Amino acid sequence: MKVILLEELEGRGSFGDIITVKDGFANNYLIPRKLALPATEGNIKHIQSILSQKARKLEKIRAQAQELAKKLDGAEITIRKPVGQNGKLFGSITTSDIAKALNEKGFNVDKKQIIISSPIKNLGLYTIKVRLHNDVYANIKVNVEEEQK
Repeated sequence: MKVILLEELEGRGSFGDIITVKDGFANNYLIPRKLALPATEGNIKHIQSILSQKARKLEKIRAQAQELAKKLDGAEITIRKPVGQNGKLFGSITTSDIAKALNEKGFNVDKKQIIISSPIKNLGLYTIKVRLHNDVYANIKVNVEEEQK
């Protein structure tokens, strides 16, 4: 029996895929649990319209991410923290610190979007990558300075 998946089914496919399964598996498991629909012409057209709507929405989100990346790329922020001996920070600069500084500059960035390859524990200028979408990245410069007392 051919069915259209409504959710990702591990090893079988993802939303909108048309797969062939045994009748019993479809009728007793997939369809009652709303994991799939029978692959009729009407159901196929319905799922295709949903997929096209999702594609348009994802493209709009991607375009917004690219626009933000253009503005954000090369931006420089300064973070001031207390420093101990030899220019070492007390603690380290976290993604939260960077996100807060970016938000203060008017960029709406979540801490989960910031990628730090190794902890920032010293003064200096660092290049940090910000992931705005699946394949849209921006590089920012983070200047870590000593906090004046």
